[in-house]
Amino acid sequence: MRRFGNERGLTLIEMMIAMIVFGAVLAGALAFLRAQGRSFSLGSQRVLMIQNARFGLNELEKDLRTAGAGAPDIQPQLIYLDASIVAFNANYLTNTPGDPFAVYYNPDAPNNSIDALTKAQRLTLPTTSFAYPDTTYNVTGVNSSAEMIVFYFVADSTTSRTDDYVLYRQVNNLAPELVSRNILQTTGLPFFQYFWQATDPFSGNSTVTPVPPASLPLKHTKAIHLSLADTGSFAKIDSVRAVRVNFTVTNGLTGSAERKRTFTRYIRLPNVGLANKKTCGDAPIFTSAVTATWNAGLGGVDVKWNASTDELGGEKDIERYVIWRKLDTDPDMGDAYLALPSAGTASYTYTDRDVVSGSKYQYAVAAEDCTPTLSSQAASALVTIP
Repeated sequence: MRRFGNERGLTLIEMMIAMIVFGAVLAGALAFLRAQGRSFSLGSQRVLMIQNARFGLNELEKDLRTAGAGAPDIQPQLIYLDASIVAFNANYLTNTPGDPFAVYYNPDAPNNSIDALTKAQRLTLPTTSFAYPDTTYNVTGVNSSAEMIVFYFVADSTTSRTDDYVLYRQVNNLAPELVSRNILQTTGLPFFQYFWQATDPFSGNSTVTPVPPASLPLKHTKAIHLSLADTGSFAKIDSVRAVRVNFTVTNGLTGSAERKRTFTRYIRLPNVGLANKKTCGDAPIFTSAVTATWNAGLGGVDVKWNASTDELGGEKDIERYVIWRKLDTDPDMGDAYLALPSAGTASYTYTDRDVVSGSKYQYAVAAEDCTPTLSSQAASALVTIP
């Protein structure tokens, strides 16, 4: 190359060496970036895999711990237990404000998800041939408010893998809801294991031991819970006190890209085995007049009534007061408006501020005891909103 003064340019060989070095550095940088990208992708997949598993386990634990809650004694607390399905009753959800018996309140819960199935709604449990219920669990004429909840694992038909499962949750006869997918059965373990409480007839000591797999499924063979005719190993379903959940989750990939994680959780059933007495006596006695007057200071309607005879005296079993409200143009009271827990006072006042000016409203109140049974309604006169 030409020289200009004392400056010396690059020779062709030097240029080629520089390009080779630059190419090597660039190739190394690209390889590093690709490795970082793969690591980030695998890390994201692991996080999603863990989140998927934890969500499924948390849903199982949250619901299973309520098994038996609020179920009257004639209604089975545990319905059907097998290696891949668990079905139970619980007063898990209500859409009635102030309901003291349900575990959770959701104003948007559909009505067919908050009460027990009736005999007319009998269905076959998923993945089984077991039909339930074969009776209607009425207590003093009122259907039980403990609904059926079912968790079950079933093969995933949307993948090509034969060992891939999904976890579903079903309430009563509603459509099942998907909880988790990309689930494998842990080698040598069922999805559900059970532990029952055995009492030594001589010492009286109780121990919790695993249910032998050969004893599954556990179920009630008679309609009425704790029926004397429901004997043998099937009756031991009432002695189950815990469930252990076992499964393995994957990232949904196969071959060298597949990642797995095994989970196990021991879930106690604190409400199973507890008596839920719902036979408090006769229907509530409620003879109070109900008044509804406009309260200008509070900007609402004051609804007033006196306590039921059975709250401070009598059977003393009043749990709450149910209130209805209707417009003067409505044909009847319709569904309950809200409920107030009993407070042990001689009189009650509820101020309804959710009213429209110019409208006319009528209110009705009834007492409810622990069965739960409602008294007859007492209605107010119409009140006009200024």
